[in-house]
Formats: sequence, structure tokens, C-alpha cells
Amino acid sequence: MKFEECVKFANENPTAYVATVDENGQPRVRALAMWYADESGFYFQTGTMKEFYGQLKANPTVEVCWFNNKREGGVMLRVTGKAEFLNDLKLQEKVISDRPFLKAFGLTASSPELVIFRIAKGKAYTWTMETNLAPKQKISFG
Repeated sequence: MKFEECVKFANENPTAYVATVDENGQPRVRALAMWYADESGFYFQTGTMKEFYGQLKANPTVEVCWFNNKREGGVMLRVTGKAEFLNDLKLQEKVISDRPFLKAFGLTASSPELVIFRIAKGKAYTWTMETNLAPKQKISFG
């Protein structure tokens, strides 16, 4: 699989399961609606009031999994990398425009609680039932 195919798969299946580690070393996984993916990485938005944000700040290494169950056994994309925090007003304005529910939480593009991060560098691979026992074919990106 090429990186462009990973981007396409993530955009078509935006529910992402993101794994972090808490302050006690306990793994934590939660579903997030990925904002978007493009050739520069996988983009997400969160808030500083979330435990998730604190976990990312303390240890930005993450693994993200996207799953599509429309075919027998499903298809999974897994990405490992580091969360890179972005402080970019144009991106913050775009996320507020793209995700109007953020306004209901009182957030604006200039809110310090609004956090945008991406995974711009890492490794990715796909899994299917057919490739279940085969060695992983990881690609590097970024």
C-alpha cells in the first residue's frame, strides 16, 4: 500500500481509534473523528480540557487504527508516529468552520483550549484476513 492509499482509506473511514499511555503507564484507547488526512499527514482536533490532551503532551507517541468492515473480515489501517501540535490560525479557523459543533462548546479559532495535531511522520500498514499471518508490510511516511 502506498501512502496516498492510506490517506484515501483514512478519509473514507474517519472514525479513528487512538491509543495513548496515561501517567501510570496504562494504555488508553478512544475513538476520535479524524478531521482529515492529506499528503502532509493525519489531522485531528481536541481540547486542552481533555485527559487525552495531557496524555499526548506527556508522551506524543501514538498508534491510530482505522477499520472498515464492509468486506469479509474487514480492512484495517494502523499508523504509528508522534503527535505534532500545530499553532496555525488558518488551520484553527478552518477547523471551526468544518466542525460547527465546536462553537457550541464556546470555542473559537483563537481559543487557547482548541488543539490541532497531526501525525506527519511514522509507519503505516494495512491488515486484512487474507494477510493476517503474513509479515507486516510497513511503509514509512513523512
